[in-house]
Amino acid sequence: MNPLQLSELNEISNGELLPGDNPQFEITDMNSLNWAFRKIAALKSQEKEIQALAATEKQRIEEWESQELKPLADSLSFFENLVSVFHTKQLQEDPKAKTLSTPYGKSKSRKTKAAPKEVDKEKLLQHVKDAGMEEFIKESVAWGDLKKTLTVKEFEGKPIIIDSNGQAVPGVEVQPETVSFKVEV
Repeated sequence: MNPLQLSELNEISNGELLPGDNPQFEITDMNSLNWAFRKIAALKSQEKEIQALAATEKQRIEEWESQELKPLADSLSFFENLVSVFHTKQLQEDPKAKTLSTPYGKSKSRKTKAAPKEVDKEKLLQHVKDAGMEEFIKESVAWGDLKKTLTVKEFEGKPIIIDSNGQAVPGVEVQPETVSFKVEV
């Protein structure tokens, strides 16, 4: 932040310009607009400094957290593996021993059945088409492409959506025109 921006921030923080205190102030000419932009630039500069400091501290804390948690994760993995090896042996001896319970915890086993898994969507789609199983194919509209071909027209005083064939399009509404403002400094 440069000294001029510090001066702008000092004006704000010294109580000369507090939001809500000066409701009579308004931008009336290019000089007052420039003045407002100087205040915005100074505030954005201070905002960036705060965010940069916070990012640095977050990174340091995340690195510390990672260093502290790694040995814990390794130990947890080691003990959980020991439990699963023991439980596997118990299941081999007694297939009904699906849960092992002690006062300090439980080990639960769960068996899942073999199930299909999709790995190549294109090959699967081609198979479904070739086999005549169209009931498993989803149909959808390419909205981005269709939207480019639609136009807004007025009919009986109301805006409607018309397709390239001149037909009204059901299921589509007119989003009213809006004006938005963005301040860039």
